[in-house]
Amino acid sequence: MTHPAVETTGLAKHYGDVEAVRGIDLTVHRGEIFGFLGPNGAGKSTTISMLCTLTTPTAGEARVAGYDVVRERDSVRRSIGLVFQDPTLDGYLTAERNLRFHAELYGVPRADVGPRLRGVLEMVGLWDRRGAKVATFSGGMRRRLEIARGLLHSPRVLFLDEPTVGLDPQTRSSIWSYIRELKEAEDITVFLTTHYMDEAEHCDRIAIMDGGRIIALDTPAALKAGVGKDRVQIETDDGAAAVAALDERFGIRAVASGDVVVFHVDEGERFVPELFSRSGLPIRSVSVARPSLDDVFMSYTGRSIRDAESTGGARGPAALAAARGGRR
Repeated sequence: MTHPAVETTGLAKHYGDVEAVRGIDLTVHRGEIFGFLGPNGAGKSTTISMLCTLTTPTAGEARVAGYDVVRERDSVRRSIGLVFQDPTLDGYLTAERNLRFHAELYGVPRADVGPRLRGVLEMVGLWDRRGAKVATFSGGMRRRLEIARGLLHSPRVLFLDEPTVGLDPQTRSSIWSYIRELKEAEDITVFLTTHYMDEAEHCDRIAIMDGGRIIALDTPAALKAGVGKDRVQIETDDGAAAVAALDERFGIRAVASGDVVVFHVDEGERFVPELFSRSGLPIRSVSVARPSLDDVFMSYTGRSIRDAESTGGARGPAALAAARGGRR
């Protein structure tokens, strides 16, 4: 029988009165690139922590690679790779020594270590730098090495917690090229968290998470198609006044961030002339675009991911912190 790569039922995690994850039902198919999209504090990393056996669920069940995350922790850990949001490499060791140490921890057969090490380093373009100390690597090179380390023991599911956070756009793009290549080369499931909209577009399916709950789940194309309306952004002298005027004169719900106002309408380009003629607003600029994943988030929550992050939200303790000092 073929099991899903990840399967949860009513999975929840509470820290006292704080409900970090509020009961999620989820099935991730084998071979998928599956993404958790949402603002910081939405519960993404806490969910990853439970799936990787680093923290125990308060309620519900979860299975990874067919194994229960509570009753079969060791089997889960042998079946997964994990790249933390924060770096966990030893900067004083070479790239090769970091990987060989990981191979020892995971019991990779000695005869397999050499070929496997070369294979994963070549995949991420670091074979020629295998003898260099990690302290000399750039941020992007370190992240690529961490991905190689997570693949070394041939996991069935690779978890990537914010894999490109803090990296420049060019390096982020390169990391995604490696992720797509490894999916084909390794025949594994990739489960990642991100709050970058452009990254979520690379996933086969995404779950949008907010306030500890999954509020939408589908392919990026299907989620955007569900919004339907065009996204109109205007720049004006008074964002709050523009929001009120749009509601009063057109019945449109808008969101303001400073003097930038965003709202959604059918046939946005046809609406723009009416906006100028009837709104009475001092509009400095206007743009119209087809729906984005941020628009999907806004359609479900009434705010953008950027606004959700700026307002903060309840966060549980950093469940990964204890494990980030070293591998499991």
